[in-house]
Amino acid sequence: MTDRLHVLAIGNAIVDVLARTEDAFLADNGMTKGAMQLINETEAEAIYAKMGPATEISGGAAANTAAGLAALGSNVGFIGRVRNDQLGEVFTHDIRAQGVEYKTTPATDGLATARCFIFITPDGQRTMNTFLGASTRLTSADLNAEQIQRANVIYVEGYLWDAPEAKQAILDAVAIAKASGNKVAFTLSDSFCVDRHRAEFLELVRNHVDILFANEAEIKSLYETEDLEAAAAQAAKDCLVTAVTLSEKGAWVLNGAERHAVPAIPGVKVLDTTGAGDLFAAGFLHGYTTGRPLADCATMGCIAAGEVISHVGARPEADLKALVASRLG
Repeated sequence: MTDRLHVLAIGNAIVDVLARTEDAFLADNGMTKGAMQLINETEAEAIYAKMGPATEISGGAAANTAAGLAALGSNVGFIGRVRNDQLGEVFTHDIRAQGVEYKTTPATDGLATARCFIFITPDGQRTMNTFLGASTRLTSADLNAEQIQRANVIYVEGYLWDAPEAKQAILDAVAIAKASGNKVAFTLSDSFCVDRHRAEFLELVRNHVDILFANEAEIKSLYETEDLEAAAAQAAKDCLVTAVTLSEKGAWVLNGAERHAVPAIPGVKVLDTTGAGDLFAAGFLHGYTTGRPLADCATMGCIAAGEVISHVGARPEADLKALVASRLG
């Protein structure tokens, strides 16, 4: 029998195109600093033409989490749709080379492989412009039920809700996971994404999600409050486990009445915040699926996030296993 997966991540298969820029460039091009906006193929071509020197790195939120989990030693898989084009080949090679089980068959027609243009300002903030391309055509037919059934946790990104076909695929994946007795983890992805889909996200969180990941802005948006304590308390009632990332203030993790505040890793020089939340989820889920206490899970998330923000790109470069061992053993 094929080995069980600790985690199966499901999300957009995207190639990140990263470039450094100044705040004025964002303002001149109508971009909201620190946010993600969706663009079409024509806009993608126009933005690419204006970019300075860029680096191409396979990305996508859930795919970044999968790569982080693999780096930590988890048995992890990923489901996400690419086109049979150059960027699709780049993505497929990269994620498999990371040690992630990736079986999704590339599309032979339709939209090109997704790409995300990420502009990094001097303060390390990232502003994203995403052409979701082929990833928006993810359907239930792309799901591998056998993978879902043997995953202890499926991890889903909220960004998928922007595409109706992909949303239905996720609902079907959740149903398969639940029928198999497996857990569902969900990340809210972006406060603007929450604004677009709040009612559906609340229904999902309250009735299907076991482990919720959010940053401060996202969880406040979900519960429509500026009171972080109130939002976190409500999430603790709605989910088995809630992890809230707080940037330089670290993270909270809640499990009913149990609550832990974990500090960020000190001394980290922030070069690029791309992937911080994704890698936090990787560290947390690695700890969770290997039986660590919740406080340790959050610390492992902070370690992984601290590593990824210390360099450009959303995939780990240092030895995450060694970093975790040096702090937690």
